Amino acid sequence: MTHDLRLHTICESAMCPNQSECFGRGTATFLIMGDRCTRNCRFCNVAHGQPEPIDMEEPSRVAQAIEQLGLRYAVITSVTRDDLEDGGAEHFARTIHAIRALNPGVKVEVLVPDFVHAIDRVIEAAPEVINHNVETVPRLYDRVRPGADYQRSMRLLEKVKTAGGTIRTKSGLMLGLGESREEVLAVMGDLREVGCDMLTLGQYLAPSKKHLPVQVYIHPGSFRAYKTAAENMGFSFVASGPFVRSSYHAEAWIEDQASFES
Repeated sequence: MTHDLRLHTICESAMCPNQSECFGRGTATFLIMGDRCTRNCRFCNVAHGQPEPIDMEEPSRVAQAIEQLGLRYAVITSVTRDDLEDGGAEHFARTIHAIRALNPGVKVEVLVPDFVHAIDRVIEAAPEVINHNVETVPRLYDRVRPGADYQRSMRLLEKVKTAGGTIRTKSGLMLGLGESREEVLAVMGDLREVGCDMLTLGQYLAPSKKHLPVQVYIHPGSFRAYKTAAENMGFSFVASGPFVRSSYHAEAWIEDQASFES
């Protein structure tokens, strides 16, 4: 159905290991602004190259897809569009508004690039969650995320928390790229310093031999220990496990919050 509406999902583009489960549950994460990224991160399977012009009809098609799928929680992400002055922030806002107009009551989570200079436009559209993944520890940025900047990502999350009112913030890391436990805990501490509410931790899996190799496979017990540490730091929702991805069971925080409030 997403193909019929000429839409992309990050589930397919990034070869997510959970896509069969999520599709079976009637959930998906929509990839807007095309399927070609202006950056070439060495962990990511999304195609790199010159992107197509922005499709102004895409927001309405995303809204239609959500209606047809009967979703109650929609996740929207995008490729990085460094070719656009605002990085695509306005297109995110239009998509959020289109979803809400056709699907009253649907909750919206967006996973955005690092367009900190334009994030106000997304904040104004008032999704329930704004997610921005730091992906790895600062020491590995040059190798893993060329073109990205750790402090810029932190500023974006801090700005959302400061200006976003009730909007929840979320971030995630891939483990197994050569980071130390101390470095992971330090990033978790930095995220809490800027008020980040939710955290996801998953195992990095190389999409192909052309991508960065896995340095180590993290033991499930270590994921459990990271979850405990994150909860002790004050994160309100933590998903930590080998196959966890930033959008996996993204709606689960609602149930956790309902349980907490009761």
